[in-house]
Amino acid sequence: MAGTNRKQKTARDMILSLGVIVLVGLGMWLFIPHNEGEPDIRRVDYRVELLTARRAASYPVAAPEGLSRDWKPTSVRFRGDDFDAWHLGFRAPDGEYVAVEQSAEKPVTFIEEASQGGRRTDATEQIAGRTWIRYEGGRYDALVLENTDGAGGATTVVAGTGSFEQLADMAAALRTG
Repeated sequence: MAGTNRKQKTARDMILSLGVIVLVGLGMWLFIPHNEGEPDIRRVDYRVELLTARRAASYPVAAPEGLSRDWKPTSVRFRGDDFDAWHLGFRAPDGEYVAVEQSAEKPVTFIEEASQGGRRTDATEQIAGRTWIRYEGGRYDALVLENTDGAGGATTVVAGTGSFEQLADMAAALRTG
């Protein structure tokens, strides 16, 4: 009989211990803040990099002017050693990604990389007096302004997960120097 009482005490002690552990865990979970919702993406100030790129690049570097504050710049980079490659990424007002890419690299190679495998379509858009070519598919859709002069100009790609309307808004806002 003594053995049965000991087994009951051991089982009861284990259940009590488990209950205490669950209560402590639940209490910790309740009082630790949870990040529910979209992550807070840091806004970057790209003015210094833009000035540097405009001084160093072999072509007129483009950046948007006049976009609403809802367009959040998230990434910027200029690589003079890589065909004067300019990148400026934004989070659009609806959370989509839109980037401006420019480079003096051979257009076919640069467009493939900047559009993440997008394919040229027959569709074009007239934006600010220039003809932009639509690229679709791949990871991003894109609007492309090709460097056709071959004299040290740059190809400009506005690409991302945003709609073509958002891409066109970004392309229309681009200004050089």
